[in-house]
Amino acid sequence: MESAEPAPVDIGEEYRLLIGGEWVTPDAGTYPIVDPNTTGVIGHAPEASASQVADAAAAARAALPGWRAMPMADRCALLGRAADLLDERIGSLAGLVQGETGATVNVTESMQLPSCGERFRQYQTPVNLDETLAPYPVEANPLGPGGLAGAHVIRQPVGVVACITSYNFPLVNVAGKVAPALAMGNTVVIKPAPQDPLAMIKAVGIIEEAGFPPGVINIVTGPGAGTGAALVESRDVDMVSFTGSSAVGVKIMEAGAATMKRLLMELGGKGACVLTEDCDVDAAIGAIATVWGFHSGQICTAPTRVIVHRSRHDELVDKLTAVAGMLKVGDARDRGTVVGPVITEAHRDRVEGYIAGGRAEGATVLAGGERPDRPGCFVAPTLLVDCTPGMRVVREEIFGPVVVVLAHDGDDHAVELANSSDYGLFSYVFAGDTARAFEIGRRIESGNVGLNSLAPHTHAPFGGFKMSGIGRDRGVYGLHAYSEMQALSWLSR
Repeated sequence: MESAEPAPVDIGEEYRLLIGGEWVTPDAGTYPIVDPNTTGVIGHAPEASASQVADAAAAARAALPGWRAMPMADRCALLGRAADLLDERIGSLAGLVQGETGATVNVTESMQLPSCGERFRQYQTPVNLDETLAPYPVEANPLGPGGLAGAHVIRQPVGVVACITSYNFPLVNVAGKVAPALAMGNTVVIKPAPQDPLAMIKAVGIIEEAGFPPGVINIVTGPGAGTGAALVESRDVDMVSFTGSSAVGVKIMEAGAATMKRLLMELGGKGACVLTEDCDVDAAIGAIATVWGFHSGQICTAPTRVIVHRSRHDELVDKLTAVAGMLKVGDARDRGTVVGPVITEAHRDRVEGYIAGGRAEGATVLAGGERPDRPGCFVAPTLLVDCTPGMRVVREEIFGPVVVVLAHDGDDHAVELANSSDYGLFSYVFAGDTARAFEIGRRIESGNVGLNSLAPHTHAPFGGFKMSGIGRDRGVYGLHAYSEMQALSWLSR
């Protein structure tokens, strides 16, 4: 995506809800959206009433038969057209994205905006997921005569999918859910995070122009948990695809159990980053520093928990301390800013509470730890050492620019420390060669493990072990996630 000066944000712009193909005024009024760079209001989001949430789910239900009956090639063609429109026009939302999310220029231009179109484009080509099983001889039995049994396994759409997303990457998260769900023949109701829904509303307007039938895509927004809860409890919703905290994921499981909701949940992370004694420490430092410089640590795949061989501990810590001091903290719209704000004042206070708690438990703060002297929701890049596995800063997801360091005495000890976590989303291993990294990585209880790199395979299955979630998406696995498996069988005599 070409960089350009972001368009100014119109604070007075009116935003509406998309329900059944119509952009409607919210029954419950609006609520303010706050810029974490300044804590000033940058716009007002629509607040859907409970009846409007129900209307959106009903509209998706009504549109389902026609959409699922459409050939997959035709559905995918619309996704490709949406990707083209997003590529052409989503850059105009840069200023709004930076103002809502606090994402720096680099994060906005490298991920927040271009990844939206990319995730739609991944599903523009139809895929045949059907499978015919080999004939199987069946002997006569009390249930019927014998013969040669045949079976054909197909993937059917789940139905209406509630796509409930987190605040850190609103456009990317929604695109990653909506595109495979639509490709499989589901209809969707999008519920963005309450902190930053404005750019997503505009992006849905762009997507809708591709020509999707009314009701196939709907979007409702609200300031609290009520909007999402209404979707989860709705009998018109068959599946919930959620990205967010593990605590909210548990509540969704509980509420969805009454109607046996299908679930896809990408939840919290506390990524382990294992460094062996023969690793390239400088390469690892570049990866670890992304906790500070890539969206201020508000990314669930970040390597926030560093587990380094004792013989390389001091070298690593010295270099990390130096790097932390070189990272510019400032307004996300300043092209020179490396570390922008966290999403809200309340979240800033939460992160600061973890840092203070780490100190109280005996950790040493070698970098950061003090609030930057500027308005806004800023946390300085922070490094804690002398950490032990039982500390809260080591065990719990902080979701901010905070790195904790533990020392290990060998591969077995490193794996033990890495696995001493309730989370298991994305971990990393830096070793002298890939073969050794591979052997360590396969022992780590994590849905994804990066070997000597942070770069993921974009078509590999993505999801977590333990409290980090349920299910997998991306690539063909995303189509599997938004489908039910059906077997059609017969007997030839």
